[in-house]
Formats: sequence, C-alpha cells, structure tokens
Amino acid sequence: MASKAVSDDPDRASGQPGPHTGRTRDTPGPGTQPGKYVSAGVVGAAKILVVGPLGVGKTTLIGTVSEIKPLSTEAMMTQAGAGVDTVLTPGKTTTTVALDFGRITIDGALVLYLFGTPGQQRFLPAWRDLAKGSLGALALVDTRDLAASFDALGNLEDLGLPFAVAVNVFPGSPQYTEHELRAALDLLPDTPLVACDARNLRSSVQVLIALLGHLIDIAPPEAHGLAPAQAQAQASAPAPAPAGSTATESL
Repeated sequence: MASKAVSDDPDRASGQPGPHTGRTRDTPGPGTQPGKYVSAGVVGAAKILVVGPLGVGKTTLIGTVSEIKPLSTEAMMTQAGAGVDTVLTPGKTTTTVALDFGRITIDGALVLYLFGTPGQQRFLPAWRDLAKGSLGALALVDTRDLAASFDALGNLEDLGLPFAVAVNVFPGSPQYTEHELRAALDLLPDTPLVACDARNLRSSVQVLIALLGHLIDIAPPEAHGLAPAQAQAQASAPAPAPAGSTATESL
C-alpha cells in the first residue's frame, strides 16, 4: 500500500471501537444529542450503504461517525455458522443479521443516512432491499482476505450502484500497492481506493467524503440536486494529514 492510516498505537484499526476516540458504538458523536432532529440548515440528504464481508468493520465505522445512537441488529454467532462464516478478527462473537443504521451531517448542510449490510452472502435478499434508494456505497475490505470482498463488490456492480473502496487497516495486515489492490479487486480506474481506520472519527469521515466526491464526479448535470451541499462539504473538509497520522489518506 503506497500510503495508509496508521499510528503508534498497535491496537488501532482492530475493527472495534477504541479508547483513543473516547467513543463506542453506543455513544453519539461529539456535540450531538440522541433523538434530535436534523439541523434546520440541512439542504440535502442521501442514503449510503456500507458493505463488506463479515468482520471487516462496518458496524464499527457506522458507530464511529454516527451523531445519533446507532441502531445495530447484532446477534451472537452460533456453532451452526462456524462451517460457513470465516472470522478473521480474534474474539468476534456477534454478527449483523439485518442492518446497522447511523446518521452523520456533513458541514451542517448534507445528511448521510448510513445503512450497514450483513456481511454473509446468505443475507443477500435483505442486502438488496437495503440498497433500494441508495445514492452510493462504501465497500470496506480487509487485506488479510481480499477474496472475501468479491461477493460484496459483485453485488454492487450487479445493482449498478457507484461505490468507493476503503481498506480498513488492521494490525499486522498485509500491505499492498494501489496497483496490486486495484488488480486484485478488479476496480475501475475512477473508483476511489483509500485506507482508513474504522475506529477513528476523522479517518472514517474522510472516506465518506471521498465517496461523495466520486458521486459528484459521475453524476449527470441534471442529477446534481445534492451537488451544492456535497461540494461545499468536500471543499471545507480538512486536508488529509501526512503519513503516520490518524487520518485517512489516498492509497
């Protein structure tokens, strides 16, 4: 990987909320109050899917960025699924069985409603229902098992849903160049490919902004109803920090 989101803390990016942010999946973001309606200054809204295989960090990312208490439909993993569900994160005992839901307001003008999908392919019928009305998707991948992401990426292509790919960096995970990752995942040249830490707020917000920029770029002129708010959010976003910081950087 040419560049990545890293820090000196080896426990970061483990797919679980971390103490460095002071956040958990049940804790709303800073400056927000659970149950509050969106700000009166909001001028646009979009539904975004967060997809990827089991244990890649979808629930964590949504919990990290959500300004409201996120909805999570996690259930205990059972012995019946042991033969078909590959778990790469040690100690993982639960899995999403319906959806995760969170909300984030970008620059006070654009609200993103985030819907996390179940990671297993057997939940595809629910997965496709969640995709209805979505503007785009963020696909999380794990370099420890890139092949596990093929189903999710294929589903997005089948649906014709534009997406960005975020590599959730886990401790000790293999590192590859951008060219190697694009080849392995068979990505189009204009598909955004970035590294992130799903436990870090700024890093996770940056990958969502990368997705919004992509959606603006590919939208036809007549479909730019949300573009002013999105463009303003993208323009006002803080620049990525240099390598070695906790921010997301392009690969």
